[in-house]
Formats: sequence, structure tokens, C-alpha cells
Amino acid sequence: MRDETFRSTLRLLFSLFIIHPFLFMPNVSNLIKTIQDIMRKDAGVDGDAQRLAQLGWMFFLKIFDDREQEMELLRDNYKSPLPKELRWSNWATDEEGITGDALLAFANNDLLPKLKVLSGSGDIVTLIKAAFDGANNYMKNGTLMRQVINKINGIDFNASDDRHMFGDIYEKLLKDLQSAGNAGEFYTPRAVTQFIVEQVNPRLGESVLDPACGTGGFLVCAIEHLRKQAKTEAHERTIQDCFAGIEKKHLPHVLCMTNLLLHGIDVPSNVRHDNTLARPLRDWCPKERVDVIVTNPPFGGMEEDGIESNYPAEFRTRETADLFLVLLMKILKPGGRAGLVLPDGTLFGEGVKTRIKEALLTECNLHTIVRLPNGVFNPYTGIRTNLLFFTKGAPTTHVWYYEHPYPPGVKSYNKGKPIRIEEFEAERAWWGEEKDGFKSRVENEQAWRVSIDQIKAGNFNLDLKNPHNPDTGPGDVDHLLPEYEKLLAQIAETRGQLKAQLMEALTK
Repeated sequence: MRDETFRSTLRLLFSLFIIHPFLFMPNVSNLIKTIQDIMRKDAGVDGDAQRLAQLGWMFFLKIFDDREQEMELLRDNYKSPLPKELRWSNWATDEEGITGDALLAFANNDLLPKLKVLSGSGDIVTLIKAAFDGANNYMKNGTLMRQVINKINGIDFNASDDRHMFGDIYEKLLKDLQSAGNAGEFYTPRAVTQFIVEQVNPRLGESVLDPACGTGGFLVCAIEHLRKQAKTEAHERTIQDCFAGIEKKHLPHVLCMTNLLLHGIDVPSNVRHDNTLARPLRDWCPKERVDVIVTNPPFGGMEEDGIESNYPAEFRTRETADLFLVLLMKILKPGGRAGLVLPDGTLFGEGVKTRIKEALLTECNLHTIVRLPNGVFNPYTGIRTNLLFFTKGAPTTHVWYYEHPYPPGVKSYNKGKPIRIEEFEAERAWWGEEKDGFKSRVENEQAWRVSIDQIKAGNFNLDLKNPHNPDTGPGDVDHLLPEYEKLLAQIAETRGQLKAQLMEALTK
């Protein structure tokens, strides 16, 4: 029991490596502000992100040390995974202790390097090493660093066991800090991840994958969904190992591991730091196929040169979302189910996009497209998005569309008023059962059905409007401008390819 308590506490401590301290200690917010003001005087700390990272590893060590001292009292045989010289109580608690250049040298040459390669085995060592893998000491003034440490020592940490509270704080942090990157990735609203997971409905014993997992939102939703089905300890052990994720960038990868730890995954070693698309499509073997994929692949960005050569010639493109769609078709098991977010551009695009959609409709049953309104991903992008649901193994005969409306009185979403899960109640009631071919579904003002013959006649254009609510104009600028810019990029790419082919022909 004590081991489990310590393990649980460690998960919370690990999460604090990322979580901003004053979010959960309102009574010491002024003290935190004082610490930040001290750090602003240091020439080495550039901006809020570095201040957050610096405070993160300092608070981690302080809280971990407090809990270790408690465990030493509770357990006669407790042995710290940290060497004595690296423990906070050994070098940080004396207000008149190491400071100035000596403190900087210790942090830069001993403390952080040794924590990154900590020796030993077991979950605790693994988690500590993961926590400090990307940690840096940004401070250049050892006297100011000592002042920060002394202020931290003045805080009384009484970590709560209420993991729901920490989960709420973690989610708020992600919403506040996640921003669009240069590869087109965005924070996916929890309502969207929850709705997709609910409708794909992963079940105990099935394998779940997010090949572009970001900070782990889809994986966490899938784990919570599976836990509702769990009845025994064996079921919980199954949940610990049934999922996998891949994330290209280091910081989201660390955030994802933290998020999973916070949700009861002991060691999230099945979340890899890698570029999923860098692996040739032919190298994915049948034993790696999965039952369920839930994901929001990056869109609006282009992959680096050469990535497209990992895919068959007819599907080669640098558009990230399109390549992920090809990948999903490959790595789903027969009968496997997928739910994902895709931009409008994939639905109406031609050329390579047409060939990808033809393959999708031939190899899979694309049974449902939920058309989301503008602003779901505000403030990161104005590109309209869709939720696609398909099952591999049988061709599409018809596609059901559902146009998700704004709630009454709302004209657009924003950071302060995001889309909410309650808004999907109408879709939930309408959804029906896939096993009976969704026979209970009926057309209404929001829902309509389109046959595969009509889609083929339209050259596989899936950007089909609601016949019960026809457009009265050309569309809004927030929607049209990003699509126009994307079209220009595609034209430039095609022009470049033609030029290269022409030059090659002339030099022969």
C-alpha cells in the first residue's frame, strides 16, 4: 500500500515538472510572482516558457525531497533513487549555502547531467530520467538563483491526493499554453476527443493507437473510456498496455507522458518520440496493425522534403494530413475502426487527394462525416474541420453527413468559449448502431445521406453541403483565405515539380 501511495505521489510530482505552480497554490501566488520577478532580472532566462521550465525542475526536486523525507519516516528500509549529493535537502535548503558561480557550476555540471543519466532500475528511476531528459538551467546569475531557491524553500508543499483536481489543472494548462506550431498541429478540444472516442467505442482487449498523439488527449480519453468497462485487476493491467502513441516533437512527447502518468499509467513506455511518417509505408507489417485509431493528424503544414517518397507514387504529397490518412488505411486491422479530424481541404481537394479518397472509399466503409462549424480550433486556425469515421474491410455504399450547429446564441467559438461535449447530444441520439448498418438513422435538418454513385460522379468530392440548409453566399473570409493560401502553395509545389522534370529532360 505504501509503495502504491508513493507511486501515486510520484505521478503527481512528475506532472508538476510541467504544471505552473501558482495554478494550484492560490495562497502563495504572490510568492510565485516574487520568484518570477527575480528570474526576470537574470539575463539567461528568456520569456515565460524558460521561466516555467526552470521553475518546473526546481519544484520537482523540492517536492520530491519532501516526500522522500516522509517515506524515510514511514519505511525502515526506504532507499532514495537519488545519490545523496543530488537531493534537494543536501544542497538547497541552507539559505546561506552554495551560491554564486559555485551554485551555477553545480547545477550545470553535476545536478542536471547526473539526473539525466541516473543509474538504477525500476519505474521511479525511469520517470525521473524522463522528467529531466530535456531540463536545462537557464539562469546565468548564481546569486539570483539562490534567491529563487530560498523563496521555494519558504513554500509549504502539502500535495493533495485528489487526482481529479490535478487533472483539471493539467487540462487548463494545456488549453492556456498550447499554440499552433509551424507543422500545423493544434490543441484538440476535449469535447472533440471525447466524442470521437465515444463513437469509435474502443473495447477491452482491443489495441488503440494515436500516430500523432501530441500531448495525449485522445489516448487519455480512450483510457478513461476503457476504465468504465474494467471490472477486475486483470482488466486494469490490460489497459496499461493496450494503447500506443507516436509524437514527433520533444515537448509534446514529454507532456503526453506526463498526462498519461497523471491518468494512472505506470510507465508510458509505449509512447514513442518519433516521426510516424518517416517510416516507409511498406515497412508496417501485419502484426503491427491495430483495432482502433483515434487521432487529429497535423494539418495545414507540409512535411520535410523526402518524406513523401516513403509512400506509393500515386499517394505522394507533402500535405501531412493526407499522408496520415493513407497510413491509417494501412495499419488498421480488417474490421478496425478509426475516428479522426481532417480539414475541408482534404474533402474537396483533387489530384493526389482524389486518389486517396478513392482508395479510402474502396478499402473502407466511410460511414459518417460530422461537419464542424467554423472556429472550433480558434484562435489557432480558421480552417474548417470535419470528423471522419470509417471501418476497414468493406467498401463504402453511402456516407452519412451530420452538420454540427452552433448552440443557440453562439456565432463562433473562441478560446474562452470552446465547443462543449453537451453540444453533441443530438449526434449521440441520432448515431445508431454500425452492426445493423445504422438502420435507425433518419435524415433531418442536420443529417443527410449521399450514395457512393453520387460521390463517384462528383470525382470523389466529399465537401458536400447540407441540402436542407443551402449556402446563400460564397462563404466567410476566415474559411476561404486559408484555403486560397493552401491552393497557392499547391500550385507552387506543382510548378516546382514540373520545372525539375523539365530541367532533367533537357540535361539528358
